[in-house]
Amino acid sequence: MAFSTWNHNYSVGVRSLDEQHIGLFETLNELHDAASNGAALNRTAPLLRKLVNHTQDHFVAEETMMAAVKYPGLAAHREQHRALSEEVQKFVSRFESGENTLSLFQLNSLRDWLAIHIMNEDFEYSPWLAKHGVH
Repeated sequence: MAFSTWNHNYSVGVRSLDEQHIGLFETLNELHDAASNGAALNRTAPLLRKLVNHTQDHFVAEETMMAAVKYPGLAAHREQHRALSEEVQKFVSRFESGENTLSLFQLNSLRDWLAIHIMNEDFEYSPWLAKHGVH
C-alpha cells in the first residue's frame, strides 16, 4: 500500500501542475519505502535530494504560471514556498552530515504539508489560472 496517493481531488485543473504533484507524491512514496525498509544512506540521501529538486522545480513552474497571469496572491504563495524550501534544506543538510535521521514523523509532516498546501493554497490560484486560460 502506498504511503501517499494523489487522486483527482488534488487536481488544480492545470495538467502540468497536476503531473508535478503526482511526481511529488511518487517520490515521497519512494522515500518512505526506502526509509521503512532500512535503506542505507546511499539509497535514502539521493531520494531525499530528488524530492528537494522536484519540489524546487515545481515551485518555479507554479510561480512562473502565477506571474504570467498576474495572480494577486503570488507574493504570499511564494513566501510559503520559500519557508518550506528553507526548512527542508536545513533538514537535508543535517541529514547528509549525519546529524539527523529520516523519521516517519518527518515523512508524515512532508506528506501532510503537501496535501494541505494543494488543497488550501493551490486551490486558491486554480480559478484564477482557469479564468486566464491556463489549463
